[in-house]
Amino acid sequence: MSTNPEKAVAYVLSKNVTEYMDKDVLMLDLKTLTREAATMLRSYETDDIVVINAEKFPVGIVTDEDILSKVSDATVYAESTTLEQIMSKPLITINEKSTLQDALHIMRDNNVRKLPVVSKKNQVLGMILQSTIANIIRNATATTPRLLSPPVKAVLGNLGFVLQFAGVLLLVPAVVATLLEDTVTASGIYLTTVLLLVTGFFLNSYGEKSSLNLQQASILVFSSLFLLSLFGTIPYLYVFQTEETSTQVFADAFFSSAAGFTTGGISLFDEPEKLTQSFTFFRSYTQLVGGMSFIYLVITAFYPESKLQAMRGFISGKTLHMKELFLTITVIFAIYIVIVAFLLYLFGERNIIDNFSLAMSTLSTGGFTPTSTILDGLLWQEHIVLMGAMILGALPFTFHYAFVRKKFLSPKLGKEVLAYFAILGGATLVFASVSGLDPMQSAFYSVSASSTAGLQMESLAGLSGGAHSILIILMFIGGCGFSTAGGLKIFRLFHLKDIKSFISKVGRSKLSDQSKKEIISTLIILALFPTISAITGAHLSAIENVPFQDAFFEAAGIITTGGLSAGVIDKDTDPATMIVLGFLMIFGRLEIIAIIYIFVPRLS
Repeated sequence: MSTNPEKAVAYVLSKNVTEYMDKDVLMLDLKTLTREAATMLRSYETDDIVVINAEKFPVGIVTDEDILSKVSDATVYAESTTLEQIMSKPLITINEKSTLQDALHIMRDNNVRKLPVVSKKNQVLGMILQSTIANIIRNATATTPRLLSPPVKAVLGNLGFVLQFAGVLLLVPAVVATLLEDTVTASGIYLTTVLLLVTGFFLNSYGEKSSLNLQQASILVFSSLFLLSLFGTIPYLYVFQTEETSTQVFADAFFSSAAGFTTGGISLFDEPEKLTQSFTFFRSYTQLVGGMSFIYLVITAFYPESKLQAMRGFISGKTLHMKELFLTITVIFAIYIVIVAFLLYLFGERNIIDNFSLAMSTLSTGGFTPTSTILDGLLWQEHIVLMGAMILGALPFTFHYAFVRKKFLSPKLGKEVLAYFAILGGATLVFASVSGLDPMQSAFYSVSASSTAGLQMESLAGLSGGAHSILIILMFIGGCGFSTAGGLKIFRLFHLKDIKSFISKVGRSKLSDQSKKEIISTLIILALFPTISAITGAHLSAIENVPFQDAFFEAAGIITTGGLSAGVIDKDTDPATMIVLGFLMIFGRLEIIAIIYIFVPRLS
């Protein structure tokens, strides 16, 4: 038994009802015949029906007991009686933001044993049962207390799941390396996989899967990317030259791993074709894992559970749960990868493994290439395929979901996508006029920068200052929210429309607290991206003896995880700088603001 049962009960009762509600609720229209309702009750194996009106709002509830007691002769009246005639009303509900303690109070005051959980738009999200709360309290008082605090356990539980899922995904390149008889690469990847799975299992045993506040969510996302990058250094340690010092080897390996899992894409390998094919496949695959994991992390950590209810099950047909959400992301991107790899094969690139490597790197907006010449002499069809793949990676996950489900996009989502294409189109025209490159190359580099994919045919050190500026601005802006792209994100630009109101005292008083926080976050990111790039660029210019323009361009590619490079960084860059740059890619992947939330929680 718990040594402090009162504290344990108080803790569980403070949790949100959405964490424990039954999400599979049978909802039927007012005019549904009782006979049909009884049949559906048996089919769904449930005891109650939430009755909804034409606007899909809940208006009453019918239980199996209601059907038995209120329909006196089922063979006669059940044919004409509707749920509206026998339902209990008014319906007692509970808001999605309420706690289990609130639920108990409402149940006691209204003498009910179950409550439909509704959103602020009065949509039914689930059902919280008195028996469920009783079991939660019983388990809390019977569980031996652990040393870790609940917030820490919440972070560890979510972190453990992310690491385990990444470990499972990394089995794919491990198997590929085994089939290609590359024992060195296979050994490194298998070791990484085992460490991820074991660490994830260990964290799960001490943590619990529960909701997080913004500070805890920021800690989760940073910890996930850091640990993925750290464990991902192991295969690189197997392949880097041994004549270098151990510090230099580790620094280069950490930088390369971070460039993969953050989808930064800046490579220390001038000729990746000298690496084994299984290792180049692994490099591109880490970008895919990092990109998909980041979408999952951002959605689960920063996206309210209630808003996910609009996404019905792509796989199960029921309400979409978090694990199903991640699986959905994996399925959609897997389909994209196969299509892109097939098209590249069709248009002339005959190495199927390189095709898949390039497809993964492109769709994850990563930028690693399997060979140094794979982008040379591309046909216009191949250019179109790669640009299309980069754009797909820069679009929101909800765009892909809506496309698969054949549903129209919401106005808010459509607005962001249209803004992305408008910025990309305008920047492409300007870049073509000032860069001196042909139209196809201009479009390719503009898409590469705006999607933060970082694919490039050669060093961009020779471009003019105007051309560099356009690419830097595109990398700073980046893609859409909830995509694999980096940068500021298009949706944050919409926050700036209220900047005049925010500046004036009268206008600021009219803004909601949420709007104020969004504007502050956008301004912080908008200021820090160029500031950090300038400081980093000045340092790189000094130690590498290159023009500041090229160094600033390189730094912008790092902090935005844009990946476009002027060839400033290489294996000879000192270890301390390489490790710092690796962390900058992680910070940039977190859009910097998550780091601010960790240390200054009041801003969240």
